[in-house]
Amino acid sequence: MAFDGMTIACIVNELQNKIVGGRVYKIAQPEKDELLVTIKGNGGQVRMLMSADASLPLLYLTDKNKTSPMTAPNFCMLLRKHLQNARIVSVTQPGLERVVRFELEHLNELGDLCRKYLIIELMGKHSNIIFCDDRNMIIDSIKHISGMVSSVREVLPGREYFIPKTQDKAELLDISQGEIGRMLTAKNMPVYKAIYTGFTGISPCIAHEICFRAGTDSDMAASELGGSRLNDVCTELSKLADDIKNHIFEPNVVFENGQPAEYAVTPLTSYDDGSTKKFNNISELLEYYYAEKNTITRIRQRSADLRRIVQTALERNVKKYDLQKKQLEDTGKREKYRVYGELLNTYGYDAEAGAKSLEALDYYTNEMITIPLDPTLTAGENAKKYFDKYRKLKRTYEALTVLIKETGDEIAHLSSISASLDIALKEEDLVQIKEELIESGYIKRKGGSRREKVTSKPFHYISSDGYHIYVGKNNYQNEELTFKIATGNDWWFHVKGIAGSHVIVRTNSGELPDRTFEEAGRLAAHYSQARGQQKVEIDYTQKKNVKKPNGSKPGFVVYYTNYSLVIDSDISGLEQVEDQN
Repeated sequence: MAFDGMTIACIVNELQNKIVGGRVYKIAQPEKDELLVTIKGNGGQVRMLMSADASLPLLYLTDKNKTSPMTAPNFCMLLRKHLQNARIVSVTQPGLERVVRFELEHLNELGDLCRKYLIIELMGKHSNIIFCDDRNMIIDSIKHISGMVSSVREVLPGREYFIPKTQDKAELLDISQGEIGRMLTAKNMPVYKAIYTGFTGISPCIAHEICFRAGTDSDMAASELGGSRLNDVCTELSKLADDIKNHIFEPNVVFENGQPAEYAVTPLTSYDDGSTKKFNNISELLEYYYAEKNTITRIRQRSADLRRIVQTALERNVKKYDLQKKQLEDTGKREKYRVYGELLNTYGYDAEAGAKSLEALDYYTNEMITIPLDPTLTAGENAKKYFDKYRKLKRTYEALTVLIKETGDEIAHLSSISASLDIALKEEDLVQIKEELIESGYIKRKGGSRREKVTSKPFHYISSDGYHIYVGKNNYQNEELTFKIATGNDWWFHVKGIAGSHVIVRTNSGELPDRTFEEAGRLAAHYSQARGQQKVEIDYTQKKNVKKPNGSKPGFVVYYTNYSLVIDSDISGLEQVEDQN
């Protein structure tokens, strides 16, 4: 997931092929640390996104536009003044540094040909976009860095631009295989760490990949490498350097449990258990990958308030449940008190006045027991006292039995809402979840507000054998799928014993193949609180066997006839269909 020097080398290669020779048509600054540059060339018009965001620096080509502020920021106005209609002469990367340098040619106010440089540094929190003249002097930058902020380099108008050397790394593209070996064995650290700390442009992910390709344990000490193992690691690093020099890139994203886990511009063979999606170019990959990541991040932020409400209510109910269970355990003495009362009524005449106990035969167990007595009371009064305790504990037991069931149902309900929040991917998915919390009394409906329009629909998949599979995103959708959409002979799937989605397979009155049962089971496991586990137990039955008890919570059902299977939660091979709202 690192925006490393290799990735940038791939981006530079794409930019060299697509924008060199083109002219800057439009410059916009949609965000405070982001530029959107429109370029016109022989191949038509393209947009280039440049972001110096500290948490997510990016550079790629896109066909999407962004809304700009009504008044352009000063840095944007400066670039427009100098670079409007400028021709892009070259796009270069110094070594494998995370730096891209755009050389631009334009006419000044007097009509003389001038050259300027626009430099983007993609270095995490140190990212910046810097505008320089032909003498390498900084004209301005999107972020001003003074000596108070950085003791290494100031980024201010009038200062000379240079790339700070803060790490002692070798340039992989300019080093021989023998030198690679000597550098690695000189480091007393794991091999993968020696690779990414020793050479520019290599991320920890790629370092692990190199070790995997070489058949070497990435955690073994680099200083212990020798013989064929050292040669294999050095050979793989040299091959990687050759691929970069020859512009041989294979942009791809690796998925785990249906979610994008990692990307690279070289095949990630170490992720052989995950599925891989290949892209024609790095811009398509970055736009797709970060769109997916941003969607997940954004929905997490949007659902933060709902999560807090659910989590608070869940913790409160769990504490209440534990307390009620403890109180229920304390009522376990009630039957003993009833027996004491009955035996005192039967054998009380044997009790001596002022006695502290009575030995009597328990006719239920045919054993002798000792009954504690209050010496200030008669046998009959002691019996009455025990019956009073029995009746009180019995009432408590009956009340707690009801309360514990109600609290348990509430915990299950809140857990199901929490699971729904985990699988929500769009803001419209949160509408029904919020409505459920309102109707359950956890959120107050604002005065005069109406129910929001529901546009969210269940997940829709096509099995490998062509059967339609639907997955509810929340309790309301679960009920609609099970009791309104599914017919009697359709198959219903749900993870056993924990919160999860209802999964419906439309049978079209035919027999389902075993593979479809397994794929539906994987979906039930994936869209549940068991996501990520390798062995998940799934209950499945025909829809006609699923019932909803009167007065039960949304999404709660019962069934007494079912089959079971144990399956993993990996759905990477399943085809999802985007239904139109």
